Amino acid sequence: MTKLTESDIEDVTLDWLSGLGWAVAHGPDMAPEGKAPERASYGDILLLGRLRAALTRINPQMPADAIDDIVRKVTATEMPSLIEENRRLHKLLVDGISVQYMQEDGTIKNDIAWLIDWTNQKNDWLAVNQFTIIEERNNRRPDVMLFINGLPLGLIELKNAGDENATIEGAFRQVQAYKQLIPSIFRTNAVLLISDGLKARIGSLTADFERFMPWRTVDGTNIAAKGTPELQTIIHGVCNQQFFLEMIRRFTVFQSNGKDTFKIIAGYHQFHAVRHAVDCTVTATSSGGDRKVGVIWHTQGSGKSLLMAFYAGAVIATPAMENPTLIVLTDRNDLDDQLFGTFSLCHDLIRQKPMQADNREELRKLLSVASGGVIFTTIQKFLPADGEETFPLLTDRKNVVVIADEAHRSQYGFRAKLDKKTGELAYGFAKHLRDALPNASFIGFTGTPIESVDVNTPAVFGDYIDVYDIQRAVEDGATVPIYYESRLAKLQLDDDEVKNLDTEVDELTEDEESGERERKKSKWSRVEAIVGAETRLQQVAADIVEHFENRISALDGKGMIVCMSRRICVALYDEIIKLRPDWHSTDDTEGAIKIVMTGNIANDPPEWLQHTGSKARRDLLAKRARDPKDKLKLVIVRDMWLTGFDAPCMHTMYIDKPMHGHGLMQAIAR
Repeated sequence: MTKLTESDIEDVTLDWLSGLGWAVAHGPDMAPEGKAPERASYGDILLLGRLRAALTRINPQMPADAIDDIVRKVTATEMPSLIEENRRLHKLLVDGISVQYMQEDGTIKNDIAWLIDWTNQKNDWLAVNQFTIIEERNNRRPDVMLFINGLPLGLIELKNAGDENATIEGAFRQVQAYKQLIPSIFRTNAVLLISDGLKARIGSLTADFERFMPWRTVDGTNIAAKGTPELQTIIHGVCNQQFFLEMIRRFTVFQSNGKDTFKIIAGYHQFHAVRHAVDCTVTATSSGGDRKVGVIWHTQGSGKSLLMAFYAGAVIATPAMENPTLIVLTDRNDLDDQLFGTFSLCHDLIRQKPMQADNREELRKLLSVASGGVIFTTIQKFLPADGEETFPLLTDRKNVVVIADEAHRSQYGFRAKLDKKTGELAYGFAKHLRDALPNASFIGFTGTPIESVDVNTPAVFGDYIDVYDIQRAVEDGATVPIYYESRLAKLQLDDDEVKNLDTEVDELTEDEESGERERKKSKWSRVEAIVGAETRLQQVAADIVEHFENRISALDGKGMIVCMSRRICVALYDEIIKLRPDWHSTDDTEGAIKIVMTGNIANDPPEWLQHTGSKARRDLLAKRARDPKDKLKLVIVRDMWLTGFDAPCMHTMYIDKPMHGHGLMQAIAR
């Protein structure tokens, strides 16, 4: 049997790229002393001849001196860090370059020069193998470089699957070495592909190995059968010219935490879900459309917030939508803040600053902006005021899209329910939304499947657009497997009471705007007293301390404790610090355990005040919780942080309240 070599894998890869319309060249032929030299030295990363030719084709109205200015802006390094330089050049790729030049009639022209023809009629696609680079005396030769118009936008590093020492991890380490030794090749880089000939992964410039993800589909409809070479799928699925351009233009985002900048590219499930959703949006908003865009179900933890941002950016950029207004709708203030934070970090992608509407009049004002916008608000803003039978019209524009987070929730309903006490009909918020926005279209995003008995969600939003379930997410490494361990501190309740409690407690949320919390208060209070009994909480505290200390001795990380009420949160905290007093600190920047909950200064007991505070306090604790190196190890919550909060270092959750269905799914995804 003939042994497959790394060179063989390289040749097959180039053949696939050739079939996708890429020209193929051999690196040594293009070298300074090669057969057809295109580089003056081995330090030249950009293929300047191809770049100038492409600029002239794409921008034929511009004189030679303007082309020279553009080349200088691209070749000169302006930022001190590689990732910031990459961000600068990505912006030039996507937004174009502002130039000024003199026209033949002597007038000065302000114009935009494009490095890429996004219609793909004038682009130069080139794949080069064995492209030798010498930088600061470091001599390296990446396996395959991908150039568009002379700009190195892709890098493929291959290892031989037949060599037991050549792994996909080795390919990743090789790329990391390139970043240290020959960083100039990454100034314009858009995607990194690594493979050992069998496995293949895609990642961004800042991604660690765990963030290099598989690409399971070529066309976005059919998932590659098991046994299909992953390298073949990823080359055909990513390096398809149309998809490659879309990845650069619509599915790349930079985010900063104030200290570091990260580059994020969409996973295949996000990429194709958005592409399908945009098509459905154009159809739904058209003159004959039914205003139901559909529902995207992507399992918890698979990047739903970013998915929504990618969708928003793509819809805004779609000419057929004619500068749409997007209303991002949640049913909780903390979820609104979290999602707003994600979109704010993606302002380059959505090309504007998102806005939050705190009341009806702000909503009306923002909706009147003809140039569109992205508006965040909560569904409770669409509750009619006292004395109103219907919610008043806010706008009758047709290019308004309502993006509903967690669209399975029961309040999105058209049907009226009879209040037996008052005899009045109470409508779901969907009716109020339709009254306010009669011509708007609706799309729903959910992290859990729509239940078979749920008629509201399809009635409001339509059918599934895309599904990415937990099995695929675990297989892809987008989420991790969940292991359940039963640790019971028993309650003496009959089965019927427990079943009723499951439903009733699910309705009690930490940060609701309406008065719904009062409806089940009597029964809830009785059970809360049993769950929060001092002797029981002493057992729970001792069990958590013992289990968590054993857990972090084997695997360092963090944990979350979910309690039934704010009172129990405080009481359990007190029991835990009796056992471990050194975990306590009144300073929010110190201490190993904290409570995260809202408060009411006027009504809460004084001893609760140290555990409540402003949004700034919660943001500080969130930052500490996400930092693996921070001393904060345990957080106690009731409902906050159970949705929309992601902390990869948080590996253990202690649930001491009745949870089921989508609420449980959201919690364990943290």
